[in-house]
Formats: sequence, structure tokens, C-alpha cells
Amino acid sequence: EDIALATSLPHFTVVVPADAPSTAALTRALFSFNGPAYLRTGRPKAPVVYANGADVAIGVANQLRDGRHATIIACGLMVAAALDAAHELSADGIEARVLDMHTIKPLDLNAVALAARQTGAIVTAEEHLLHGGLGAAVATAVAQSHPVPMRCVGLADRYAESGEGEELLVKYGLMPADIARAVREVVAAKGG
Repeated sequence: EDIALATSLPHFTVVVPADAPSTAALTRALFSFNGPAYLRTGRPKAPVVYANGADVAIGVANQLRDGRHATIIACGLMVAAALDAAHELSADGIEARVLDMHTIKPLDLNAVALAARQTGAIVTAEEHLLHGGLGAAVATAVAQSHPVPMRCVGLADRYAESGEGEELLVKYGLMPADIARAVREVVAAKGG
């Protein structure tokens, strides 16, 4: 619910880094940024996505993997899971583009529209409530620019329990297999 609350504030920038290198880079970028901002980091240690350092800019999504059948748009801890899901899907002949949408607000509308036009299907993945988070922002952008089949992977309308990170990801359906299942659904919905 923190992202939903922060994005509702006027002129507020909301950033959710994928790993330690992108957290460092986005923190530096926010230091010189003009205006209020919220930087969200997760509790569990995130797998390294940007092994060679993060080249990130506020408001600009990073394409981490190319694909033509669907696009997975993820933030935070779910970026690594999205890459794992894309790898799993590739073995089945489904090539999924992966975007690290580290800035939830302002959302990179151009990247979303381009992904919708080029791949024809979108899945979002976030460690947040489905209401008011990345999925909701992307769904609004897709509806206004280029409507395509879409699914959102995230928490249903409930408070999450406390516990071990991996156990909670499994419990709430936030694993690579859950993302891959959603991608298969949107690819089927668009007709291949």
C-alpha cells in the first residue's frame, strides 16, 4: 500500500530499485533531483540484476531482455523473478521482453506504449497490492495508448503476513512460475 499512497501525492516521484547497484544509482539520481521523492527498498536481499553497475535515469524504463511475444514489466525484487520467468518461457518458445520499471511515477509511458504495440501483450510483476501500484499504472497507460491483453501479478486486496521472504513470495504467488503462467495466459489471449 506504500506505493499507492506515495503515487497519489501530487508531484511526488516514486522509485523502486531492483537491486543494490540500481539502488545506489537511483539514490544518487534522486540526490540531485528537484522535488519530493519516495525510494522503496525491500526487506530481503535482492538478486543482482545489474552486475556491471546500473545505468538508470529517473522516469526511464530499462529493457533488460528483448522479446516479441509479450512484455513483462516489473519493479523491485520482482525484476529478477521476471528475468527468471522469461528464461523459463524461452524454453517453451515464448520470447518475453523484460522491462525494469524502476520509476513508478512518473511512469515511462513511451516504453509502455512501445511494448504494447511491439509485443501485443503485457504482464506486470510487483511485490505490492494490485490496487494502486505498478500494475494499475501500466493498465491505465495501456488502456489509453494501445489496449492489449494484460495480467497483473501482485498481492490481492489483503494485508500480507510477516515471515521469511521466499515463503511469502510462494504464498502470495510472486514466483517466476506465477509470472510465466500469466505470460502464457496473455499470449493465448492475443492468439499466439
